[in-house]
Amino acid sequence: MTDAENFTSVKEFILLGLTSQRKIQLLLFGIILIIYLLTVLGNLLIIILVQGDVNLHTPMYYFLSQLAGVDICYVTSTMPLMLTQLLADDGTISFTFCMIQMYIALATAAVEILLLGVMAYDRYLAICRPLLYPVLMGKHCQLQFTLACWIIAPLICVICIVCLICQNYCGPNRIDHFICELPVVLKLACGDTNITEDIIFGIGSCVLLVPLSFILTSYGFILHSVSQMKSRVGRHKTFSTCVSHLLVVSLFYGPSICMYLLPKTDSAPNRDKQIAVFYVVITPLLNSIIYTLRNKDIHRAAAKIL
Repeated sequence: MTDAENFTSVKEFILLGLTSQRKIQLLLFGIILIIYLLTVLGNLLIIILVQGDVNLHTPMYYFLSQLAGVDICYVTSTMPLMLTQLLADDGTISFTFCMIQMYIALATAAVEILLLGVMAYDRYLAICRPLLYPVLMGKHCQLQFTLACWIIAPLICVICIVCLICQNYCGPNRIDHFICELPVVLKLACGDTNITEDIIFGIGSCVLLVPLSFILTSYGFILHSVSQMKSRVGRHKTFSTCVSHLLVVSLFYGPSICMYLLPKTDSAPNRDKQIAVFYVVITPLLNSIIYTLRNKDIHRAAAKIL
């Protein structure tokens, strides 16, 4: 092995995108631009309503506004790159910008995962420990939980990106994807990537499965508590406040587990892109729709402002 092979020779990557057909590219540009604007406006609406309505100054809506902010950061780290690529028909991206874009997307996704776990804990306290709820979920505790999510997730993602940067990239530099995605970029690394793959798989398993087990445990206690309620109206009202959160958890975790934890096969070359389209484009839009359309408190707050 020569000394030159010990260093990364690839200075830029070429994203192949969703399609090479120009008419379809322009059509997708229009569709994705509309989805991006709706996603940003929908989540901004949630933040404005929560900040502007005193009735929504509760822990549940505080964390919901944080989740909306994370979704805005996430789509802004991914979708403008897609739009630029589709409009210019040029998927060239520098090595540095690829790593930066990937880190921001990973970090914001990890923050969202942790926030979903905190929101499940909030619902558990509100339903199963109502007398202790004001103490255990006061403003100081809300701030602590939020800061923990925003600090822990980015620090964990630094490890993944450092492992990726330490790999050698001597070619090829064509990425069969529309954004820089960690598993796809790692495929282009030269030499042995087993240690890096093990580290990333271990971190991904912890980040995804630990909060998921926490969420499932919390809702196990919630379901048990709801089943003990004698009032049918009370059971329906309590469970309805949790349905939106469970839908968002399902939409987020399903594609993420398929992308990062399930073994890859060569039988479906476009599998990664198809999964990524769902959680990059569709899920953030559905999050805001689910929390606004199903929530009567949000409806009342919007009516007041209008």
